[in-house]
Amino acid sequence: MPLFGKKPKKDLTRLFFATDLHGSERTFRKFLNAGKFYDVSILIMGGDIIGKIAVPIINEGSGHYRATLQGVTEHLETQEEVKHLIERMETLGYYYKIMPEDEFKQIATDPAKINALFHDLARQRLEQWADLAATRLNGTGIRCFVTGGNDDYADVLETLPHQKDGTEPMVNCEGDAVNVDDTHTMISLGWSTPTPWNTPREVSDEQLGIMIDELVAKVSDLDHCIFNFHDPPIDSTLDTCPQLDWNTDPPSPIMVGGQVVLFGAGSASVRKAIETCQPMLGVHGHIHESQGVARIGKTVCINPGSEYAEGVLRGCIVTFADGSVEGFQMTAG
Repeated sequence: MPLFGKKPKKDLTRLFFATDLHGSERTFRKFLNAGKFYDVSILIMGGDIIGKIAVPIINEGSGHYRATLQGVTEHLETQEEVKHLIERMETLGYYYKIMPEDEFKQIATDPAKINALFHDLARQRLEQWADLAATRLNGTGIRCFVTGGNDDYADVLETLPHQKDGTEPMVNCEGDAVNVDDTHTMISLGWSTPTPWNTPREVSDEQLGIMIDELVAKVSDLDHCIFNFHDPPIDSTLDTCPQLDWNTDPPSPIMVGGQVVLFGAGSASVRKAIETCQPMLGVHGHIHESQGVARIGKTVCINPGSEYAEGVLRGCIVTFADGSVEGFQMTAG
């Protein structure tokens, strides 16, 4: 019998959430290490996990190479220089392939071949990440849930293993209701509302709402649920970013009185779902510069932000029990 006046100890669960890694090798390795470092049992990687650019490293012969990185053509004369270039590209989330001049010329003029190469390289990196996660997390009791984002191609995401018997260290959880512990579930959705960049997985806000409703229908207890939605709720402070002119190439910030105009770029459907369902927790990304925590009703909503290109892992540790967020801490390292 517990002592008079003492509350029973809660069975706490700790998770670590990070998002928008965009193919960054260094950031992903930090993410895997975060489980042990922060003493959590659950890792959640939010959307936008594949890179955006593939860079050819051209073998010119006689030990000489060249590559154009961020608009600058670099000439490399040693294997050590090639190694350092590759490390820089992997941190930035870029893919690469070393190829002779004639192969480069064949690919450079054929958009279909360029696209096919990019998808192949993206799949290879995700396969490597899944293998590394299996090695690092196997036997630790730490589970890793991964979802795609609006920048991620569906065929590349299929590379990720799907949940089978609940024992896989790293699984693609998008479109499913998964158990994160004995009493809490999570639903995940990586699509977003339209952006100026016409990314692979965009839908109207109305259609996004339909997709959310289909996921919510899979949940029996919304009080004990996590909404892992890549798009943040509109006007929540988790979605604040510069308003862009979609008619310029690339899209440019709109200025008024010498100041950048800011606005909420999130989803009205995501906000409506949170307001209506009041899940325990919402974890979001998409807007890299809008790190923060907001409450919508009783729901704690988090966007840890992203600095993947600098090799910095931004994330958030969340502690919860019995359908209640007991604490959270933003991290960067």
